[in-house]
Amino acid sequence: MTTSLEQRSPLKPWAGVPRELSTVFRPHLDALAEEMIEEILAGIPEYSRPQDEEYARLVRLAVEGALRQFVDLIMDPESSWEPVAAVYREIGWAEAREGRNLDILQTSLRLGARVAWRRLAAESERYDISRRTLAGIAEAIFAFLDEIARAATEGYTKAREQEAGELEHRRRRLLDLLLAEPPAAPQAVADLARLAQWRVPRTVAAVVLYERGRRPFSHPSLPPDVLADVDRREPCLLVPDPEGPGRGRMLESALRDWVAALGPTVRTEDAARSLRWAREALPLARRGVLPSDRLIRCAEHMPALVVFKDEELVRAVAELRLAPLKEVRPRHRERLMRTLLSCLQNGFNATEVANRLHVHPQTVRYRLHQLEELFGERMYEPELRLELEMVLTVRLSAPPAETAQSND
Repeated sequence: MTTSLEQRSPLKPWAGVPRELSTVFRPHLDALAEEMIEEILAGIPEYSRPQDEEYARLVRLAVEGALRQFVDLIMDPESSWEPVAAVYREIGWAEAREGRNLDILQTSLRLGARVAWRRLAAESERYDISRRTLAGIAEAIFAFLDEIARAATEGYTKAREQEAGELEHRRRRLLDLLLAEPPAAPQAVADLARLAQWRVPRTVAAVVLYERGRRPFSHPSLPPDVLADVDRREPCLLVPDPEGPGRGRMLESALRDWVAALGPTVRTEDAARSLRWAREALPLARRGVLPSDRLIRCAEHMPALVVFKDEELVRAVAELRLAPLKEVRPRHRERLMRTLLSCLQNGFNATEVANRLHVHPQTVRYRLHQLEELFGERMYEPELRLELEMVLTVRLSAPPAETAQSND
């Protein structure tokens, strides 16, 4: 049967295959399907599952559906793609769910096409199919493979997206569970961690954060072992093994667009405690009490955090303990306060205090003499020294507006 090709469509090359060939091909589809399935199962061990009847049904449905679809397109290039496309979307979905990429599916399509082409070439003389027509059929086969591969990719992509969404949801639930008070049962944590693909570490640290607002909102780029939820009302993270090599640098880099407070390192079951301290630090950073230009490590600011936990009480004590300074001019009062705090922190060593305040030791001695006149020898008493250090830390850590108001 020698037939010239019709004008081919660049998008539907099967439109150029003589329609009468669909009648020639159709009686051979069952035998061809068996041959293709046999070759695919032999060539791809992953698809050979004698005990899995559902998977065997899906493979057969895919092969038989593709063959019928191809013959239908030769007869009617406008025939619906949906039945076979649905099958291949399901196959793509299954490949994603089983943790494989699409390479195996691509291999199976090539194997099937090779079987079909081999049978077609063998029968071409019998049915008087010209070389030109064979070339047109080959082009149609390759275009057809592209279409069903595209359907499989759609299913694969959708499954991966859904899988990623499910995993993200589990990780957020795990974050909530780990930060809960009282602590969740260890088995509940272990079970959810397994579903969330997260290895339970020995130690963790919580991070709370807020956006600086300098740039459009962006999620921090974090390693997969860091549990994160920056979309909640109080964005937070949970960092495994926070003292490990490079972990601090990683956080500094990932959170450069955020003001972030890192709680102390604790056992994983005590994660809520780390979160509490991080929550204490972040408001102080927003007020300017703690530096916010870099990652705030609570472990480095524990004295301030402890003092500010009951700020009202400390301020009330400050009114009493710092009363001798009320009669001093505001600007000089602040200098005396900073000198006294540095003296308390450095054992009244004038040289060390001078180095800290960047003044001459004699200046420190002069101010210290003034402080002795105001406070008397009591300022050297251990109990008063502790109180003075606490109240001075709060008073001098306040933002300028607050300090000015308290100095009036």
